[in-house]
Amino acid sequence: MQTVERDYEKYVGQVAEPPRVARYEVNEAMIRNWAEAHDDFNPIYVDADAARATGRDSVVCPPAMISTWVMAGYRRWREVHRMRAAGTVEDFAYSRMLAELDSEGLTSVVATNVEQDYHRELVPGDRITAHLTIESVSPVKRTGLGEGRFFTLYKRYEDQRGELVAEERFRMLRFNPNTPKEA
Repeated sequence: MQTVERDYEKYVGQVAEPPRVARYEVNEAMIRNWAEAHDDFNPIYVDADAARATGRDSVVCPPAMISTWVMAGYRRWREVHRMRAAGTVEDFAYSRMLAELDSEGLTSVVATNVEQDYHRELVPGDRITAHLTIESVSPVKRTGLGEGRFFTLYKRYEDQRGELVAEERFRMLRFNPNTPKEA
């Protein structure tokens, strides 16, 4: 791959996209579905009496479920892309950065890792909003998948009162699968 050095530092610290606001309040039905889908038998997720026995007011949400509350769903994703094409939605830094990565030939993506810090448990009735910032973009690296750039999105999850409930660093690799792989 013919690498042209690009200035991805211009994206660092920028708001990645509009805040993601949960479509639904945290609720017991979705928590139960998650717990069953993941074979998670922790009773504090599905049994109010078991949760109260541990000093909680009622059931709580599994911490790893944090990002599911703000997932857009395919219909909302399509609508945003229609609006963007029509010029009726602001073009945010994340879209501009991805377009630049595409133009560099880095069109494939893989999530590499996620770090989450939980500040409090979510409970039914919470409504979550995630604020995303581009935290870092690496120089071109040669990886086992091909040459690419790692980038990290920092996500700040807040409840309906604007209080911090969780933080996340989500790293991805955008790469060109047609470049030589690392030995």
